[in-house]
Formats: sequence, C-alpha cells, structure tokens
Amino acid sequence: MSLLPDANAPTIDQSRPGPAPASPIVLPLGWTPASFVLLAGIGAAAGLTAVLRPDIARLYFPIFNWGYGSAWWRLDGLLLGIFAVMILLIMAGADLRRDGLIVTVGVLGGLAIEAWGTQTSLWHYQSQERPPLWIIPAWPIAALAIDRLVRLLDRWLAGWRAGATKPSLPFAAGYWLVLAAFYGLMLSFVWPTRSQSLTIAVLILCAIAILAPTNRRLALLTFMAGSALGFFLELWGTTRACWIYYTGQTPPLFAVLAHGMAALVFWQTTLVLRTLAGWRGRLRARPTEATAP
Repeated sequence: MSLLPDANAPTIDQSRPGPAPASPIVLPLGWTPASFVLLAGIGAAAGLTAVLRPDIARLYFPIFNWGYGSAWWRLDGLLLGIFAVMILLIMAGADLRRDGLIVTVGVLGGLAIEAWGTQTSLWHYQSQERPPLWIIPAWPIAALAIDRLVRLLDRWLAGWRAGATKPSLPFAAGYWLVLAAFYGLMLSFVWPTRSQSLTIAVLILCAIAILAPTNRRLALLTFMAGSALGFFLELWGTTRACWIYYTGQTPPLFAVLAHGMAALVFWQTTLVLRTLAGWRGRLRARPTEATAP
C-alpha cells in the first residue's frame, strides 16, 4: 500500500505535483525503481564521507566504539532511527526528475544556512569547520523526507477538508499565528548578530518567505513537518555535541523551528524554479506552434 496519494488525486495541491506516472512499476510502500537509485546515492554519499574523512566518522557518528576492546559494537539508536524513517519516507513515490530539483535546492540552501550559522558563531562544530562540508548532504535528504511527509499529512487531512465549510480559514489563521511567533523568536535568538550582513540577509529572506505563499495550508504543513523532523535532528546533534549553539541549549527551540522555516524556503524556491521552467518551456514551444500546419 502506497504512503503517497496518486499524482492525479484531486486532494493534492498542484503546487506539490505528485510522482510522474511514467513508470508502470510501483512496489510496496509506494517504492519505484527511482527509490533504489536514491537509496544508492545516500549510501554512496555516506560511504564516501567515511572513506575520505574517517576522522569525521569517528568524531560524529560513533556507531562503532572504535577503541574499547571487545565492546566494539555500540549502536546509536536515535541516529539509526532518524535515518531509517527518513529513508523510508524518501523511497516512497520517488521520481528522479522531480526529486532532482529538491536535492539541488537542499544542497545549495543547506550550504548557505551552515555558512551563515558558523560564520556568525550562532553555532559551531567540534571540527571547527565553517561550514563542514560533510553535513551538507543531510540537508537534501531531510528536504526529500519533508516533501513526502507533507504529502502524507495532506492526504490525511483530505477527508476533513472535504467536509469543512471553509477549510482554508483554520490553516490561514494557524499559519499567521505560528509564523509570526517564529519570527519573533528568531529575532530574539539572532539579536547578538543583528549587525552582521549575513544575519540581515537571512532576516529579510525569511520575512519575504513568510509573506509570499498563497497556499497557506501547504505552507503550514511544510513548516510543521520540517520542525518535527528538525526536533529529532537537533536532539541528536546537540546531545552528542556534534554541534553546539551559543546558548548551550540541547536543543534550543529556535533551532527546531528553524528547520521548519528552512523547509518552507526550500519549498517556495522549488515552486519558483518550476514556474520559471514552465514559462521557458512555453516560450520555446511558441515558434513550433506558430509554424504548425
């Protein structure tokens, strides 16, 4: 049984297009042949990091207890649980053409976020890298998992929306309440770096992102899904001292909700890029249509 709705189902907003129906092969849990390509890519990225940077593997991912004699096997249950859930989500309804854009935005966006945080000393890593490149692949992996989670949440809410008189009102009210509170929390958290250009740029970008979306339902679901996943990621990272915020909290509430904000910005960026690609395609098609008999 698929975790995801059909691409043509009327309950799913077209701003989050479903998996392309090009391949007739659909496996249990909504897996497609592309699911295994994504899984192989994640495995290759993890393996490459372990081979090229064994010091990072030992420092940040103590799945193996490298130096304790016979007690060499130590599982980090939280880390393994997070990645197991994310991989299951990512493999559901995978489509390389659609997911490729999400991955690209996740890589570039993650690099920008990590550069901002480490350069302004809002947080730092044990390795003192600013930013560490090994963490960047985690951002597109999380972005794909959030994309699937939003689709699942939207499907669960489809029945309620169908029976509601004005289904958009609760989401719009919740959106403004939650995002206004987040922005206030963000101002408080980044206040020590308010004069730095990177922080000013981030504040402006977040304000634009909050004011921009027209589909408040999907925007709120994206923020909620990103925050939910962010809680477990931040809990793991801060309690293992992989990264430390200047407040010393494990984790700070802002860091958890910032994952929701990042997911919202990533989603809006992919919408803009898809819109631009659609315009470009229509412009290219016009000469052909004009000369067609």
